[in-house]
Amino acid sequence: MPSTQHIWRFFRAGGSDQVALETADDLRNLRQLDQKLWVALACPVKGLEMDERTLALMDADGDGRIRAPEMLDAVEWACTLLKDPAALYAGGDLPLAAINTATEEGARVHASATEVLRSLGKHDALYITVEDTTMREMIFSRTRFNGDGVVPVDIVEHESSRAVAAEIIAQIGPTTDRGGEPGITQASLDEFFAECTAYDAWWQRAESDAATLLPLGDRTAVAFSAVQGVRAKVEDYFARCRLAAFDARATAALNRQEADYLALAVQRLESSSAEVADFPLARVEAGRALPLVDGVNPAWAGAMATFRLEVVTPILGERAVLTEAEWGTILARFAAHATWASELHGGKVIALGLARVREILGGASRDVLQKLITDDAALAPAMNSLDNVERLTRYQRDLSRLLNNFVAFRDFYSRERPSVFQVGTLYLDGRSCELCVHVDDAAKHAALAGLAKCYLAYCDCTRTGGERMTIAVAFTGGDSDNLMVGRNGIFYDRKGRDWDATITNVVENPISIRQAFWAPYKKLVRLIEEQVAKRAGSAASDAKIDAAASATASADGAKPPAGPAKKIDVGTVAALGVAFGALATAFAAIAGYATRTFSLPFWQVCLVIGGLILLISTPSMLIAWLKLRQRNLGPILDANGWAVNGRVQMNVPFGATLTREATIPAGAQSSFVVKYPEPPTALPKLIAAGIAIGFVVSLLGHFGIFATTGGQ
Repeated sequence: MPSTQHIWRFFRAGGSDQVALETADDLRNLRQLDQKLWVALACPVKGLEMDERTLALMDADGDGRIRAPEMLDAVEWACTLLKDPAALYAGGDLPLAAINTATEEGARVHASATEVLRSLGKHDALYITVEDTTMREMIFSRTRFNGDGVVPVDIVEHESSRAVAAEIIAQIGPTTDRGGEPGITQASLDEFFAECTAYDAWWQRAESDAATLLPLGDRTAVAFSAVQGVRAKVEDYFARCRLAAFDARATAALNRQEADYLALAVQRLESSSAEVADFPLARVEAGRALPLVDGVNPAWAGAMATFRLEVVTPILGERAVLTEAEWGTILARFAAHATWASELHGGKVIALGLARVREILGGASRDVLQKLITDDAALAPAMNSLDNVERLTRYQRDLSRLLNNFVAFRDFYSRERPSVFQVGTLYLDGRSCELCVHVDDAAKHAALAGLAKCYLAYCDCTRTGGERMTIAVAFTGGDSDNLMVGRNGIFYDRKGRDWDATITNVVENPISIRQAFWAPYKKLVRLIEEQVAKRAGSAASDAKIDAAASATASADGAKPPAGPAKKIDVGTVAALGVAFGALATAFAAIAGYATRTFSLPFWQVCLVIGGLILLISTPSMLIAWLKLRQRNLGPILDANGWAVNGRVQMNVPFGATLTREATIPAGAQSSFVVKYPEPPTALPKLIAAGIAIGFVVSLLGHFGIFATTGGQ
């Protein structure tokens, strides 16, 4: 039982205190840890770098997410099955000696694990692996009994009982056992013998009143089938004859019209064709008896011959015609049999026949098969524990790692190994980015992930063979100058497979203070470039239009039409005057400030210019500094279905470990020879040297060391 006062240890990471799970008591008392101190309270089953089968076993309600209560249940279950829960921290394969056999469930799990290894030929193994437990069909196929209560035909040694087992499968239906073979169960055995017993009792009732229920003895069933086969057609014939007797004018219509025969004449006829069978059984006349030999519809000749042989002759004797009264006699003779036949019991075994059913009931097959099913079911507790064996081996391998990526983000901050949500590394723009997460819907993800204050790039990744996936990548180092939609890189997943990656969307946020310093000037340069390009494009477009108009006019031999005379708008003139006045005032003010500034000593001019640069860059740097302090992993994971409970910040030093820039390896040699160098010029160096010398001389003159104009 958990202790009432457990001492926890915490470590500081990501702007919050996170629990360090290190001892067996930490696991036993995990339910007592306030969930406000957990870093995450839920995570998805899919999209993580962990065996989905392990996560599915923890997802008790099967909703695709693992919540804190399910995590606690998994930890407590593993603690009860292990002698020392601290073994979970080691990970890897499950030692048989670590299973707690002092409990009933633990003893079953240990016995099942031992049976698995024995079935696989690993008699002396001290460990059981996850792979061992996944070879279910091989394990079950190598054992005579596997505890599922299903007995395949092949394991029945008694010959006659094996035949009965096969008949049960054929008549009742098979059940597939754990080894993949069809077999019988207790339910199918009971149903089969219940059907046999009911079928036998049904026949015993007929045999007890054979004169009534079996008027033709053993041939009654055949004869009754022959009657049923022609009954509707015979009754139709006698009904037509009665109608012809009622009114002779109906006789022609009752025998079908000549047009019906003409329609048949153009077809390829067979005596059994449906069109022929639909005609009356014989030629209809008032009071005419039914012919049994000559004059019978060809499509019904065979059925009528059987009816005559099996029914008419045994009951009425040899005759070539049948009157309506004699037909009534035949129906009356089979009336009791028809009622008995409609009350059939044991119909599922009727195909076996009465003799075989009674042979089965009189044999010992039921007892033999019953014992086999009982012996197999007796192993159910041990064999059913195979599920728990697999579960325990998976928890041994994966549970500790999941805890260090759920209760705490120890793996993420320790950087000893990637966390479960990091799916690989993207190489792009001279950088390797390790914070890559799988994304199902990039647009939906970006709507929330933008709150992370990170620079995110969404990449579509493809591989040969048509595999595709989308990832979100956090750039936490360098700058964003060359990051844009359409750029290509290479993504390596955790299995080492390479994917072609293309940026499809970016969520812009500051990457560094250095980038923020130069950002205003870069934006100004881009703005000027865009305006120049726009003006140039507009001028080129106007020139093309004028050229096209001139060409058209030349082709027509006429001068281009003159445009309408432009009217002078007084309001426009007034507005332009105000604008020019404002611009003139602004330029005058700037010129005045510049005049006063450059009248200062040189060193003060340098300070003013430097201050102006800082004045422009400081707001951008301040905003970047604030956003970099707020950079948070939480929204990135929440957008993927996590429930991140605490702050998971990524400051600048930590971000530098997630995105690494290209550096020349230590000890590498370089010739320092630049291929295709720019033409050498000393102008930048001379300007820099002049500014530095002027600043120093001016400053010294200010303090009276040198006599300078600015110092006087």
